Amino acid sequence: MNRRILLAAAILALGLPAAALAQTPVPTIVTPDKVAWTPGTGPYAGVDLAVLVGDPTKAGPYTVRVRIPDGGKLPPHTHADTERVTVISGTLLVGLGDTMNAATMTALPAGSFASIPAGLPHYAMAKGETIVQIGGNGPMTMTAVGAAK
Repeated sequence: MNRRILLAAAILALGLPAAALAQTPVPTIVTPDKVAWTPGTGPYAGVDLAVLVGDPTKAGPYTVRVRIPDGGKLPPHTHADTERVTVISGTLLVGLGDTMNAATMTALPAGSFASIPAGLPHYAMAKGETIVQIGGNGPMTMTAVGAAK
């Protein structure tokens, strides 16, 4: 018996209103073969994006994946919200500041996590094809700064 049927039976047995069933949260589950990649545009040109949950163009929580080709760069930029980044595969090289400087970048291998505060200028580059997962509160923004202008 599936979970939703068991929940409905429990709601009826307890005499709770049927509206309680309609408000039951539904999980989002995305397996790797179901990730829907689309080419990035604007500041995300040259990378592929996949929205896993939420709508990054609107207010509210979202989670997206970004696939960056080997050597692909995200020039200096900021975000309006704290950016939470998990490296899924490959290596993400990251640096702080408004001028890209390969000598000061830190390598984040698969499994790494970074939380970048809103408004902090930073940049990144992929070593090997790299997939990162980004979470935050929308709308998701990326504003070029410094040498990226």
